[in-house]
Amino acid sequence: MDDLPPKDLFLQSVARCTASAAFIPALYDRFTSASDEIRAKFRFTDFEQQNKALKRSLEMCAFAIAGTPEALAELTARAKTHDRDHLNIEPRFYDIWVDTIIETAAEYDDQWSDAIEAAWRRVLSHVVKHMIRKY
Repeated sequence: MDDLPPKDLFLQSVARCTASAAFIPALYDRFTSASDEIRAKFRFTDFEQQNKALKRSLEMCAFAIAGTPEALAELTARAKTHDRDHLNIEPRFYDIWVDTIIETAAEYDDQWSDAIEAAWRRVLSHVVKHMIRKY
């Protein structure tokens, strides 16, 4: 299984993680606990909606790294909503987000391996670089 392309390893892992209804709330709990600034960014968030959006966003990340035009357009739109003129998600928060999501995924994916972690890091770093460029 670990010989699959990163996109496929990532998507399979996302499916295993999101099979648990507790995964995304655990991720946001860990992320918002990382700092008062991050917690403040989410103070008005509808987490029911946010939880649904994150699963879709993770899938979009995989297709963006594969160069799918629709996913790239969605990633660009997401970058705009997170830029300094909108949600103002500063670039320094993205490393925390990546580490938090990977720590949480490692807990929820019963097939977690070094190759799967590398796939998560590759996919998410591609997305984060795009988000930061658009900041």
